[in-house]
Amino acid sequence: MIRAVLAAAVLALTATAATAQTAPPADPYDPGRKIVADIQKIVTPNGVQETLEVELGGAKQVINVRGANRDNPILIFIHGGPGSVEMPIAWSFQRPWEDVFTVVQWDQRGAGRSYLLNDPKLIAPTLKPERYRDDAIELIEYLQKRYGQKKVFVMGHSWGSVVGLSVAAKRPDLLYAYIGMGQVIDFRENERLGLEWTIEQAKRDGNAKAVAELEAIKPYPGEGALLPEKTAIERKWSIYYGALAANRRDADFYFRAPRISPEYTPADRKAWDDGSGLTIGALWPQLADISLKTVNRIDTPVILFMGRHDYTTPAPIADAWLKRLKAPKKQMVWFENSAHLPMIEEPGLTFAALLKDVRPLAGN
Repeated sequence: MIRAVLAAAVLALTATAATAQTAPPADPYDPGRKIVADIQKIVTPNGVQETLEVELGGAKQVINVRGANRDNPILIFIHGGPGSVEMPIAWSFQRPWEDVFTVVQWDQRGAGRSYLLNDPKLIAPTLKPERYRDDAIELIEYLQKRYGQKKVFVMGHSWGSVVGLSVAAKRPDLLYAYIGMGQVIDFRENERLGLEWTIEQAKRDGNAKAVAELEAIKPYPGEGALLPEKTAIERKWSIYYGALAANRRDADFYFRAPRISPEYTPADRKAWDDGSGLTIGALWPQLADISLKTVNRIDTPVILFMGRHDYTTPAPIADAWLKRLKAPKKQMVWFENSAHLPMIEEPGLTFAALLKDVRPLAGN
């Protein structure tokens, strides 16, 4: 959600420079990419490591599948944004997961590597929340058939938690559990509470510049469509005060990780930016009225992984929703030293929670 909004805000500034290049420069990060690729290579006899192009809802999309044992249950990570792919960052946290799950990273339609596979003019009109949900359902069915595995878990992060929870509500029969990380329940309430919290932090800090900029975007989110330029200002300061990553003033550590990803070339990283601009432009005006508050029952286990300091998707909203929810099993897992990125901020504890609270739901 963060990177996508910021990318859309600066897209016009970067477009001229990008088109002015006559030839792509040499990639200074290529040696690092090769080292990471080598150390993360799946070498177990029954392992799986492949990147595939699949067609979902009439659009070509890229998935990356990794696991030490293809007999393990499948865990699909649905990234945030919209457009903020996790495939190029997954190298930094995912490898331990792959010993107990077959992990699938999916670049959603119009995002990341999938952006390059389709005409943006044809994809843009299809960028609807319901289409993402149905793409995810098609993906689950495809994976079940390809790997002969019926045990599937979905983890939705940030915007991806809207997609994931919608899948759980519509097709709980496909899932052994749904895991929401940075769970979004109500977009307008999300933005309202996030702005209030950020202004409070700025006032406490005596940051007159931040207070002035934040007060100037009111009424936000207000009524009607969300405006990306206002969201970008809120995110600028909420990131500064640790709403994205606790106790950090910026997100450079996160946004730089793709530079040494074995799955992403410089051209893919540019496609990430271009896809963020496309998806935010098409989807952001639609998001304000998305609310899952009326989802009161899910017929599959629901587990939320929430950072205690998350005010990008404010944790209190998800906590209150979960307390009302009826489900075969429900659980809140708090990450006390995290904000919006527990898998990066507390990777050991995230893996421990997957082992303790999620993997046993698949049985032997």
